[in-house]
Amino acid sequence: MRNILIAGAISLMLSMVGTPLAIRLFARRGYGQNIREEGPSGHYDKKGTPTMGGTVIVIASLIGYFVAHGVTVFSAVSDPPTASGLLVLFLMTGLGAVGFLDDFIKIYKQRSLGLRSGAKAGGQLVVGAIFAVLVLRFPNAYAVTPADTHVSFLRDIGPSIGLIGFMIWVVFFIVGFSNAVNLTDGLDGLASGATCLVLAAYVLIGNWQLRNSCTTVGFGPNCYWVRDPLDLAVVAAAVLGACLGFLWWNAPPAKIFMGDTGSLALGGVIAGLAFTTRTQLLLVILGGLFAIITMSVIIQVGSFKLTRRRVFRMAPLQHHFELSGWAETTIVVRFWLIAALCVAAGLGLFYLEWMPKQ
Repeated sequence: MRNILIAGAISLMLSMVGTPLAIRLFARRGYGQNIREEGPSGHYDKKGTPTMGGTVIVIASLIGYFVAHGVTVFSAVSDPPTASGLLVLFLMTGLGAVGFLDDFIKIYKQRSLGLRSGAKAGGQLVVGAIFAVLVLRFPNAYAVTPADTHVSFLRDIGPSIGLIGFMIWVVFFIVGFSNAVNLTDGLDGLASGATCLVLAAYVLIGNWQLRNSCTTVGFGPNCYWVRDPLDLAVVAAAVLGACLGFLWWNAPPAKIFMGDTGSLALGGVIAGLAFTTRTQLLLVILGGLFAIITMSVIIQVGSFKLTRRRVFRMAPLQHHFELSGWAETTIVVRFWLIAALCVAAGLGLFYLEWMPKQ
């Protein structure tokens, strides 16, 4: 528990202090956001707002995590970093690096498009594939690895899907959720606020899995075979703190944008937490806002290709409401409420398994 508090507090402080420094640095170097011409006209005023703020989230998260473990190294109880925690942080950092390249190209070439879609997807695939291979390694004393070759909901379900099937599933899931957060990052504070809610849920899930671990409470029917539940809660707390500190400056009207650096990194970290806590399909509910926004894009594209008609005024969904006359702040707050309801529903399902059965 102490590590959770330390990681969250350190990353929050670093992000709160580091973000305004990044704003000044990026503004001085001209690292400003370029706006798509086909986007909502109200976004033109945001042109030139510093971007790549996701670098602050990633750096603050890493420092918060390692400082928390560094404190315990010198205490009576040793608590070094774990394989699960390091793999989730690798996934976050790797996808953040792909997003950083995308952002930097946009800035360097002064255009709204960075990496070509194939190159961007290729980078996500490589990082996801490395994670998929490594997450099946590093067994602990009970032969439990950070993940296994099962699809999971509240825990592993059904038969194993095999190594190849699992790798395809991991890469698909990671690319899907990193792009989903990226699509959500269209209004000030929308993606960062929604991600904070999902990360808070994973702090609770990690704690609950620790208290009901098969390795500590015995092999009960509802115990969890999760390798490092406490450290996964530490990771979630570190990223949550960094994200909250960034949100202070990213809330409407935003002083800085996270860019693809932040959105891909945050999508990666919640996908990584889903695999290592054995809650892959539950993330679709916890991150329901991201799923809804992604579906709006799929529906829009599919409808236009099949019928040459659009379902929404513009996709992703938040821009539809902008063009319908909703104020940006109204959309952001209402979408945060939807995200909170999705998290509440997901946590309710997670804990429902433990309710007494009549």
